[in-house]
Amino acid sequence: MNPDTLKYTEEHEWIVEQRGIYIIGITEYAVEELGEITFVELPELGKRLERGEDAAVIESVKAASDVYAPVTGIVAEVNDVLEMEPDLINRDPYGKGWILKLKDVNEEEYNELMDSRSYRGYLKTVE
Repeated sequence: MNPDTLKYTEEHEWIVEQRGIYIIGITEYAVEELGEITFVELPELGKRLERGEDAAVIESVKAASDVYAPVTGIVAEVNDVLEMEPDLINRDPYGKGWILKLKDVNEEEYNELMDSRSYRGYLKTVE
């Protein structure tokens, strides 16, 4: 996925809409902060997540970190490959390292998220 076409949160999640399904992962910045990822706890299919709610847990050699739902929606799919290959997030955070997909999303919340330019500006304030 092209990082310039994604939307972002201040907690370093990315999200993109494709044919009514919203794919979610963590940014390269988050990956660098976490270090080598060793375990991913994925949400249950069909679970309703509210914006800001814990959606998944990522554990790395440095720390454990929550992945928050950037928008309200229903878990439509999870990336099961991460259970066997959690470091896929390290290798390809914007592609094969996606974490979950949501459906029935609150589009108003989606439209409020930062675009790539805003996110790059935000990163300058946290580094």
